[in-house]
Amino acid sequence: MFNYLEPPNAFYEFERIYSVQQWAKKQRWIVDYVNEYQPDVIGFQEVFSADSLKALLYQEGYIHFAVVDEPEIIDDFIYKRPVVAVASRFPITEVAAVQHNIEFAQALGLSAEFLFSRKVLRATIELPHIGETDCYVVHFKSKRSMIDLAESKVATAEKNIIEHLKANIAGGFASTIQRGSEATLLMVEIIARREASQNPMLLMGDFNNNLNDGVLSHLLTDSLRFAPSFDCNVYLSKYCLNDAWDLFVKSQLNKAIGQESECTQQVAIPKRAPTHYFGASSSVLDYILLSCEFDAGYHDSFYEVSDYHTYDRHLINSVFERDDQSTDHAVVLVTLQLRS
Repeated sequence: MFNYLEPPNAFYEFERIYSVQQWAKKQRWIVDYVNEYQPDVIGFQEVFSADSLKALLYQEGYIHFAVVDEPEIIDDFIYKRPVVAVASRFPITEVAAVQHNIEFAQALGLSAEFLFSRKVLRATIELPHIGETDCYVVHFKSKRSMIDLAESKVATAEKNIIEHLKANIAGGFASTIQRGSEATLLMVEIIARREASQNPMLLMGDFNNNLNDGVLSHLLTDSLRFAPSFDCNVYLSKYCLNDAWDLFVKSQLNKAIGQESECTQQVAIPKRAPTHYFGASSSVLDYILLSCEFDAGYHDSFYEVSDYHTYDRHLINSVFERDDQSTDHAVVLVTLQLRS
């Protein structure tokens, strides 16, 4: 949402307040997107004004909405620490903030005071045909340094650079540890919840990291060392998550092969679009992960991923009047088609 905060409140600093015109444009951009693409379930990050967002979406048919946290307010009207939220056209039957396993946290070497940088929201949603589905919305720790260096009072420019360099290296790694720990402890809770509820699973949000990076790659764990292969084949798929992009590519390949009686033509694999741009670089930071019920290759699946869309017009072909108050990330949307 890129700082969704209703004026006259300010985000982070005194002067960062939307004008009436800017706020209207920000709300219009959200409404235009949901009207054009008609998503049934939406996960949000960087929400300050939850009541305002709830009211806005209610007018567009999203009568179910949930948050599990509140932003922090400093100096009466300056806000920091925005929260995640979820909106749905279908009933939300249960809402909870995910609580991490303390024993696993200690095993990771984390302190007793460890907390998710933003509370993880779990909403159980009554989806058509498949029933109650546990939908998780996350905003993992950013790559911003966790060490804020106080104003330097050192004598030389070189010493000043050295101090900033040390703080940047240590603080950046601290953020990596936090982000990886959040993903690890969340995955442990997702597995435990799956065992208890047997509900299908959906994890979506801003991961602030590429999934192929070792920091978060365990979110897609699909194998176990030293476990009997038969047991792995039977149970692993039930408790593991799949990148919706991979499921989409698989679905497209299967369709292409099915249309060829003797498939000798090489199938073109689509290229994944970035969801974030920084300077001249780009990366995929935003994901939707799905359990086996949405994998057409799983024998008991209900749905398959028939489309995967990355909405990035406001990033690569922006129009000031339309996109001035949009967001700094692309919007990821997947379409699930009921299997025949």
